[in-house]
Amino acid sequence: MRHLRWATPVACLGVPAWLLATRWSTTTHAHPAYLVVLVLVACAGVAAAVRPPRPRWFVLLAVALLLAPLVWLRPFPATALAGTARTVDHATTVELVPSEPVRDGLVFYPGARVDPRAYLRLLSPLAERGTLVVVVKAPFDFALLTPGAAEDVLDAHPDVRDWTVGGHSLGGVAAGRYAATGDPRVRGLLLWASYPVDDLSGRADLDVWSISGERDGFTTPADVADSRAVLPPDTRYVQVPGAVHAFFGDYGDQPGDGVPTTSRETAQEAIVAASTEALAQPRTADPGTSGR
Repeated sequence: MRHLRWATPVACLGVPAWLLATRWSTTTHAHPAYLVVLVLVACAGVAAAVRPPRPRWFVLLAVALLLAPLVWLRPFPATALAGTARTVDHATTVELVPSEPVRDGLVFYPGARVDPRAYLRLLSPLAERGTLVVVVKAPFDFALLTPGAAEDVLDAHPDVRDWTVGGHSLGGVAAGRYAATGDPRVRGLLLWASYPVDDLSGRADLDVWSISGERDGFTTPADVADSRAVLPPDTRYVQVPGAVHAFFGDYGDQPGDGVPTTSRETAQEAIVAASTEALAQPRTADPGTSGR
């Protein structure tokens, strides 16, 4: 049992070292929460090396229960780090700033465990048409841990009066949650391979676009069809032929996803075109009226 005395320090030092070695750029450009936890775990490993704990089973179990989620949370790295729009990287957001006067804004929540930079290339054309795009960096890359991030973004840009909230996958759920708060500055909801869990069916003041993939293995066509009950009746639905879940970002393939029948490039052209059309639509004039 003597060798088990070193199990805790080795694990607490080895796991963060492996995670940082394999996801250094992703971790250092994400919300700082994940990096802070890795550093704290490593410090615990140093302390355990100086004074190894007794090899009780509950100590090893506690270490395993701590480290397993950190390993599972290892993010999908971005395969394309930027688009053509000017990028401003902050601790908890990434902004795509238009070169022309800002006409509206989009707060975008990434999918779970996905590097926020994986969406910059796809969102750049929206910034180029005059939309201030703000991509949220969520703690541990889980958008539901920071659903109110949109409010902070809107408050930080009081000069922008017309906003859309949107997101991919779980990020779309977070966007829907904020849209459900009724913030009058939010006039649109843009769902990428996602659907809300809140009932928005009575929101005639909200312009909603649902863009999904025909071959998506996570947000399936059946899921999108079922979500119609909680979305406004005039929601626009765009199904991208042959597209899968991972085509809505640049982060490679995703285990468990569907099998595409089109290329990533072709699918992403359709996603960008539909998103551009969504933001180009005239917005509802006053809350409580359809305006269409």
